[in-house]
Amino acid sequence: MILDGKLVAKGTREEIKKEVQAINKDGKEVGLCVVLVGNDPASLVYVNNKIKASNEVGIKSYLYKLEADVSQDEVLALLDKLNKDDKINGIIVQLPLPKTLDETTILNAIDPKKDVDGCHYVQKGKLWTGNPELIACTPFGVMKILEYYNIDVKGKHAVIVGRSNLVGKPLAQLLLAKDATVTICHSKTKDIKEIASKADILCAAVGKANFITVDMVKQGAIVIDIGINRVEGKLYGDVDYDSVKEICSYITPVPGGVGPMTVTMLLYNTLKAYKLYK
Repeated sequence: MILDGKLVAKGTREEIKKEVQAINKDGKEVGLCVVLVGNDPASLVYVNNKIKASNEVGIKSYLYKLEADVSQDEVLALLDKLNKDDKINGIIVQLPLPKTLDETTILNAIDPKKDVDGCHYVQKGKLWTGNPELIACTPFGVMKILEYYNIDVKGKHAVIVGRSNLVGKPLAQLLLAKDATVTICHSKTKDIKEIASKADILCAAVGKANFITVDMVKQGAIVIDIGINRVEGKLYGDVDYDSVKEICSYITPVPGGVGPMTVTMLLYNTLKAYKLYK
């Protein structure tokens, strides 16, 4: 069965839109600011999608474009200004950043109350101590898909291939919080094929097209493909979809699976930040 992220995203955005419309009727606004550094074509596409989605649900969007050679002090000064701006409830700095900038320092300069991408160490700490507020959007979207399709992860063995701060690590905690048994694999893991093939839930977030092949998937497993890889102008996930779909019970496609949910949960978090900290 295909886990349709577009369907889940559509319903979630409709709910967000209704809440935002009610806020707007009271003469108030929910505001999301996106900061883009440089001119990376892929980043520009992602940013435009976020701005478009924000406007569609009635969230006021702000976009700051900075040159690739901007100094770190200039970026930090902008974030300080945005942190103090009452019109803005959520701030996201589009990644990746130019190598001249320190990603950790910049992400942690965002007010955690406005950290709608869940990257600040305060929000990460709240997640890991069982008190989540603003959760990293992609793993949050994965959990919403599982919830929508009534997939109970309790007691299941979940294997995550990828240990990034944005996806792998927070997804592990979210699954643990739902009583799954979690294994994280990465580039130094031995026998990934053997480990993956024992997973009840297999989550691929490694960033390599078609990395997960059919011989790495257990019959009847739930497969969550979080990868987005562009090869010769075409999008591929981390999972060899055509072969794996024949043996698994559920699978997310690429595109149309986790991707739409990432942007949707950004909107969700922005509205939540407004309600928590207005």
